[in-house]
Amino acid sequence: MKKTIVVQRNDPNADDASNERKLAELKELAHAADYVVVGVLVQSRYPDRKYQIGRGKVDELAELVEALDAEKVIFNNQLSTTQIYNISETCKCEVMDRFQLILEIFAARATTRRAKLQVELAKLHYELPKARSIVSLLKKEERPGFMGLGGYEDSYEQDIKKRIVRIRAELLHSCKGSESLRSFRHERGFSLVALAGYTNAGKSTLFQSLVKEGTIVEDMLFTTLSPTTRSLTINKRRMLLTDTVGFIEDLPYWMVDAFRSTLDEIFLADIILLVVDMSDPVDVIRQKLAVSHDIFWKRTEGAVIVTALNKTDLLPEEDLQEKLDVISYLAPHPVMISAISDKGTDELKQLLYENLPKWEHSRISIPMSEEGMSTVSWLYDEGIVHTIEYGDSILMEIEARDEIIQKVKPFVISS
Repeated sequence: MKKTIVVQRNDPNADDASNERKLAELKELAHAADYVVVGVLVQSRYPDRKYQIGRGKVDELAELVEALDAEKVIFNNQLSTTQIYNISETCKCEVMDRFQLILEIFAARATTRRAKLQVELAKLHYELPKARSIVSLLKKEERPGFMGLGGYEDSYEQDIKKRIVRIRAELLHSCKGSESLRSFRHERGFSLVALAGYTNAGKSTLFQSLVKEGTIVEDMLFTTLSPTTRSLTINKRRMLLTDTVGFIEDLPYWMVDAFRSTLDEIFLADIILLVVDMSDPVDVIRQKLAVSHDIFWKRTEGAVIVTALNKTDLLPEEDLQEKLDVISYLAPHPVMISAISDKGTDELKQLLYENLPKWEHSRISIPMSEEGMSTVSWLYDEGIVHTIEYGDSILMEIEARDEIIQKVKPFVISS
């Protein structure tokens, strides 16, 4: 594991609690990328054009790098190409910002062809505005290894744009296939439920608790880049439960778009199971919920949001109620749970069941014949059979989605 120093420049008027939270998240991100944080440097000032932090602070950083034998410096602030170059020249080590760190984490966890394309697309979006500066610096200093980009010519910017077009086309084709798969799943009687929420809220632990199988669960950000989907049956209703990648604050639009397929499971779901860490301070919970709802906005038409208030075992009842009172307007259909102890999971399952797409109830009379028996078998596969009586005909009380009811409409005697 590489030693790293994390750096954060705070605006002079910024809120102290917000600054501390952002610094804590940066440390978690570094840990998720297998770095060991050996030092922290913070400065309150307006950004310096050449170094982001002040020149004197950069010299202090260089001394800290040497003293702690750090291999990398990670800034929480977005850095320009010139700033990365200047700081790396002074500190004599690799320098990156928060967005590069996030991309590195995604790249390390991308396993499918689609996920790898998404990582590459995000990297290209990050590099595109910096392309001319990178080429200029490479030529000026003849440093072909600068930023790990290799030796590029003036065509670098055009090459990036062409590659972006090609990747988008391939992802669009893949996305259509993904939507067809969702349609197929619906046709097979599966409703779609997506776990969503802020990083480290406990989504993977809840997923494991609900489906009772050993999905990877780590106290690290981004443990689930490639969505994991498993079947879950509640009161005879079948659903597909998907664990998705966690959200983070201030995620740039180009990164959300680039990782669309990891979010498709959310955007195409019937129910969004929004997981919240109730052990966070209430203002942090409120902000994280706002980030989540901002991502959902205009992309999840028709989806029901169920809010799983997790880690309730860490707080007394009165504190939980106080927090719920504050965040209730951002927490539709709330249920208190502790994923690690299974507390509240039965109530959660019932809430999921109650918010599934409504199926129709019908009483039908099917002729007693070989074809009729085949229809009975088919209805058991495609819907819920509440009662069945055999006589001169087969009387059934069934519950199923509309397209199934339409196929047996000639046999319906009441609905």
